[in-house]
Amino acid sequence: MKRTLEWQIATVTSLRNETPEVKTLTLSLPDWTAHRPGQHYDVRLTAEDGYSTQRSYSVASEPERKGEIDITVERIADGEVSAFLLDTVGVGDRFEVRGPIGGYFVWDKSLGGPLLLVGGGSGVVPLMAMLRHRAVAGVKDPARLLYSARSYEQIIYRQELEMLAQKNGLTVAYTLTRTQPSGWKGYTRRIDDAMLKDVSAPLGPNALAYICGPTALVEVAADGLERVGLPAERIRTERFGPSGT
Repeated sequence: MKRTLEWQIATVTSLRNETPEVKTLTLSLPDWTAHRPGQHYDVRLTAEDGYSTQRSYSVASEPERKGEIDITVERIADGEVSAFLLDTVGVGDRFEVRGPIGGYFVWDKSLGGPLLLVGGGSGVVPLMAMLRHRAVAGVKDPARLLYSARSYEQIIYRQELEMLAQKNGLTVAYTLTRTQPSGWKGYTRRIDDAMLKDVSAPLGPNALAYICGPTALVEVAADGLERVGLPAERIRTERFGPSGT
């Protein structure tokens, strides 16, 4: 029987800065249920005058953490929800959430096989849930992450990704599209077919690929992976734009 999703009151238990414009909120849930990595929650904020607005945020944490979830919020220009969550919300504050939601853009250890993840900006959030689950579950099949950010300072989860890299067969590659630090050895351009071939080739044509980020990046990466030999049925995408963040 399908579970009916009801709104519940989440309590903020911790806040962590990821970059100057990105913050992770840990939410304690009274009606917690294990999510599948890649799913999201709706967040609803209601003002004293009754005005209400809501946005969807991917779960960043692994489902093995019981009773709570992490959501990672990026500041959006003129975004009323992201500004409130980043600038106003503190530990102990409460607001409504509903989830977990989504059944297509999900991955867990039961799917097995090589895993290819491609993310742009905050599109790395649901991919991080997959990587955290993969690490906790002890998955040994090879995995690769290609992460596109504007600068080194804007790489979300940078320290944790460095820690996870090379463990249990995980390789992480970055491309910095605007500025790079001195001595940078990673990619320095937008994602293209040559980059996708470099990253995906070691996994072979049986890899399962997940791509998340701005629409333009997702389309380029999905089309490019097909051109370099990954079957379309092995590629799953999730895209977002300013109106959906």
